[in-house]
Amino acid sequence: MLDVLGEHPEAVEADLAHHYQGYGPGGPLAAYWRGEITLRWLRVMVEGLPPTGATARAVNGHAWQPETYSAADSRDLLALLFTAFVNANRKEGTQALPWPEPGWRPGDPLPEDAEQQTAQDRAQARAAFERITAQVLPAKE
Repeated sequence: MLDVLGEHPEAVEADLAHHYQGYGPGGPLAAYWRGEITLRWLRVMVEGLPPTGATARAVNGHAWQPETYSAADSRDLLALLFTAFVNANRKEGTQALPWPEPGWRPGDPLPEDAEQQTAQDRAQARAAFERITAQVLPAKE
């Protein structure tokens, strides 16, 4: 039974109750326990849950859909085109606009986390540099 519900049983139960309301109180899960439907039919319903439901959000860790990614890609492309247009048509001697950074996507580190990671990377690089120079250069007396 737990294999059918997967790693996010509460989300699956919420989706089943939402999308299959004709099974009465408790939805298809309660209907299974009452013996009204088979385990196979419950599995078919779970596998047929829509990609916009609570189960998909729980599995993915976010609510972004393909349309959301497409909108973010369009926004990034529009920012690039705008910057290219402005830079191509600027007056001579004026400074070019910097290229825009892509927008945040699920899975990307948050800006504050990225800054912290950059500081850690710099510290590690500095420590490695100091170890190498200590091995290569003669000791100062």
